[in-house]
Amino acid sequence: MAKGKATGPKGKKITLKIAKNSIRISYDGGRRLDLSKMGITTFPKCILKLADVDELDLSRNMLKKIPNSIEKFQKLRWLDLHSNQLEELPKTIGTLQNLFYLNICNNKLTTKSLPEELHLLKNLRFLNLGLNCLECIPSNLGALQELKELGLFDNLLTTIPNSVKKLPKLNKLNAERNPFPDSIKKEEFVDPIKRIETLYLVQEKDLCCSCLKTCQGEKDKMNKLKNIIPSPSKKLSFPLLLTPNSTAKDNQEQW
Repeated sequence: MAKGKATGPKGKKITLKIAKNSIRISYDGGRRLDLSKMGITTFPKCILKLADVDELDLSRNMLKKIPNSIEKFQKLRWLDLHSNQLEELPKTIGTLQNLFYLNICNNKLTTKSLPEELHLLKNLRFLNLGLNCLECIPSNLGALQELKELGLFDNLLTTIPNSVKKLPKLNKLNAERNPFPDSIKKEEFVDPIKRIETLYLVQEKDLCCSCLKTCQGEKDKMNKLKNIIPSPSKKLSFPLLLTPNSTAKDNQEQW
């Protein structure tokens, strides 16, 4: 009986020819190397010969590691590594100073495996760390002053550093489905939009008869709507709606 060493799936081998044929032109004219959904298990060394691309998509593969040679991609503005099996990131990722989009969602990253050098990505606008195993967020990510969107959902977080929450340009923070204490939840996820019920821009005397009539009609509609909105204490019933496990629906993926 032949002896053999147990190995994981070999994955698809990417040749330079395959890689060249996978280059696309993005909407803004940049060159995008799209190697997503190819069953890749190890980083293809041949793509280092294409290191002048602007975008690199290695998402939805089976990669466990990104090598230090990622630093060769100095022109890179867009890097998508989501839905792999990454357990760590190289420190050299911090040298990609042109990077503005980084998606490392849905991997196996922990707080310890996040390189400290992430905070050096000064031009980063979009960072997705969701669906990992992060127990805390490094406070030095507060150095990402250009960050606009941050995904932290589905991790093991119990708090978010103030340096991150108060980033000056951050307008979207998704931290849902983390084990935050109740007090933290109320503090961090209060609706930031200040809402008003009525806004007067002009006085009635400044409106023509037609506009005044239209405004009055809309106001009457709103008043009627308020009268028909059910009380929160009443439980709404929808007997005609089918539930996802209804026998009337054979294809569960529709739900």
